[in-house]
Amino acid sequence: MLSGACGQLVSALRGTHAELSAGAQSCLQASASRPSTDKSERTRKPPRAFDPALLQFLVCPLSKKPLKYEASTNELINEELGIACPIIDGIPNMIPQAARMTHQNKKQEEMKQQ
Repeated sequence: MLSGACGQLVSALRGTHAELSAGAQSCLQASASRPSTDKSERTRKPPRAFDPALLQFLVCPLSKKPLKYEASTNELINEELGIACPIIDGIPNMIPQAARMTHQNKKQEEMKQQ
């Protein structure tokens, strides 16, 4: 994703006639000399697995309480708050905005029953 954005920036800069510093020019030359990787090359590699040993260091970014690893959904779960943080390529995404609610449906069902 980052390499695609970098490539777009390089293309945009090459299209302009602005004078670039020596550092910027060397950066552009370095990025041009790198082989581009397409999506098919990236998809051939198996995704990295999450190491459950990391659970002794990781805590919920909101409550600072321990998390539980759910292998079936590949998420780190905070049951108290009812949120699940996704794990992408073996790396937990601990940004609160990326988490999904897990208890929301249960709470809605309880409200409807009352």
